[in-house]
Amino acid sequence: MRTVLVTGPGGAGRSTLAAATALAGARRGARVLLLTTESSAPETVLRSRLSADAATEIAPGLHARRIDSGDRFRQEFLAFQERAGAALDLLGASPLDEDELTELPGSEPFALLHALRAEHASDAWDMLVVDMPPAAETIRLLALPAQVRRYLRRLLPPERQAARALRPVLAQLAGVPMPAQKLYEAAERWERELAAVQRVIEDPGTSVRLITDAGPVAAAALRDLRAGLALHGRRTDALVVNRLLPTGSADPFLAALSGSQQAALKALREEFPDLPVREVPHLGRDPQGVEDLADLADAADPSEPAESADGTGAAHPDPWTVADRLATDGILLWRVPLPGARRDGLGLVRRGDEIVVTVGPFRRIRTLPSALRRCTVSGAGLHDGVLDIRFTPDPGLWPAATERSS
Repeated sequence: MRTVLVTGPGGAGRSTLAAATALAGARRGARVLLLTTESSAPETVLRSRLSADAATEIAPGLHARRIDSGDRFRQEFLAFQERAGAALDLLGASPLDEDELTELPGSEPFALLHALRAEHASDAWDMLVVDMPPAAETIRLLALPAQVRRYLRRLLPPERQAARALRPVLAQLAGVPMPAQKLYEAAERWERELAAVQRVIEDPGTSVRLITDAGPVAAAALRDLRAGLALHGRRTDALVVNRLLPTGSADPFLAALSGSQQAALKALREEFPDLPVREVPHLGRDPQGVEDLADLADAADPSEPAESADGTGAAHPDPWTVADRLATDGILLWRVPLPGARRDGLGLVRRGDEIVVTVGPFRRIRTLPSALRRCTVSGAGLHDGVLDIRFTPDPGLWPAATERSS
């Protein structure tokens, strides 16, 4: 399935262009679903009331659905309350009724990820377009499954779960469910759900599309965002520049605005020479209805369905690659693609068998490949959008040349 995650700085028109991208896919003959957490913007553009329970048909081949994070929160809380009923009874707690529950801050990202996983598994769609939150929030959201899985492995290591066989026996002796057993059962459910979401995010058909306006600081703002996406291995498939005014106006005011936009557009093309940059014209009004979206659709959507690098649909290889330069330089290189990154915003820390890479406001923790765990970090350099981390074998841990040859 082709999945396009549409994001960008706030106010750039990402909801409108997410809808236009979805319409472009439907006009090519695909069965397309537009997912959004917003209620006002997409409904205004589509002139249709979106349901959280079922997809609403907007145009031939195009359906849309609004994610109701409040309803998802209530469902999850009630299910948790039912599973934890015995423990709550022991504590003398009174269960909450559904009409008492109010959505807590932070529940929307989890509802979005759940809907993304569920709709990606559906056979009803050929293409999924998701109206994502603003770009910085989207980067953290897409990194969330891997981060939470790491926390679970640290707090509840798999090797400790071997003792689970004793817990039912202890529970029978004690006459009550053992809390540790419930904890591991919950962790297993979380792990399965998070792993499924992560597979969708890392699927070869999933990409991020950046929406921006042609403002004077657009290139600088997007530089850090693209580097943050690359840090977490997310692929950017295009940059869409929205609301461009026509050039050549006789009106000095409009001519000046258009000239400023053209300068910003040139800066964006120079900053991102490897990305398709699409220009979307200003309609002279706020888009409303499928007719207006049709005027934007062809300009907004630059690509046909994506395939993996080898065209087979297999998962993309890890972009963080290890280069063996032991024979020539005595080092191993861990190469990290970071287009848009700048030296003054980089940070690098080794912690045991993990390495922490910081790019501007974004951070990622990776476990070292087995060969690099027996090395020390001897330096790093950023060249042409790639961070090269140098590792020198530790003589006390690295096998001798004679042992390697044997």
